[in-house]
Amino acid sequence: QVQLVESGGGLVQPGGSLRLSCEASGIIFRLNTIRWYRQAPGKQREWVAAITSVRSTNYADSVKGRFTISRDNAKNTVYLQMNSLKPEDTAVYYCNVQSPDDYWGQGTQVTVSS
Repeated sequence: QVQLVESGGGLVQPGGSLRLSCEASGIIFRLNTIRWYRQAPGKQREWVAAITSVRSTNYADSVKGRFTISRDNAKNTVYLQMNSLKPEDTAVYYCNVQSPDDYWGQGTQVTVSS
């Protein structure tokens, strides 16, 4: 049974930082691409970042240069370091794996507000 568990969200002021974690189980973690998505109130879920099994990374233009995705295969965990946060980054953040079906975590809320 595949499970993804996100953590690390919270309330932060504009310009601040947060680090999200996504711990996976039920998959051969090191072989899988892991993606982060987010969904703001009233908006569609959007892709944020991805990291492949060989640690190749990609980012949405809206977060490029501010967010960094990384992975620790020994801990079955992917991280999303978010710096220079803006109010428009406020959303529920989800991690995703396709193995081969689509699996999602429960999400973690990030609120950027003064």
